[in-house]
Amino acid sequence: MKHFALATIAALALAGNAQANEELAKKNNCTACHKVDAKLVGPAYKDVAAKYKGDKKAEAMLIEKVKKGSMGVWGPVPMPPNTAVKDEDVKTLVKWILAIK
Repeated sequence: MKHFALATIAALALAGNAQANEELAKKNNCTACHKVDAKLVGPAYKDVAAKYKGDKKAEAMLIEKVKKGSMGVWGPVPMPPNTAVKDEDVKTLVKWILAIK
């Protein structure tokens, strides 16, 4: 019974973090081009997570791409630089995206 309670608490905490991180994405206008589970202008976050699963360099590389912009990885539409997004927000968002299953 203890294990079930701990698992439930952990699941709720993760769900709360996911919701908070999705709110952070909305606050920083990421959701104008991205959705969690479907392609919009840019790729779905779940597709980004799948593409870079197990890549130890992915986090640093994606942080740089978010800050400086990117082009050609997911098609012809460029992602503009997001220089106004705080560094800690970018790191939080990239970690969240890479953890999406």
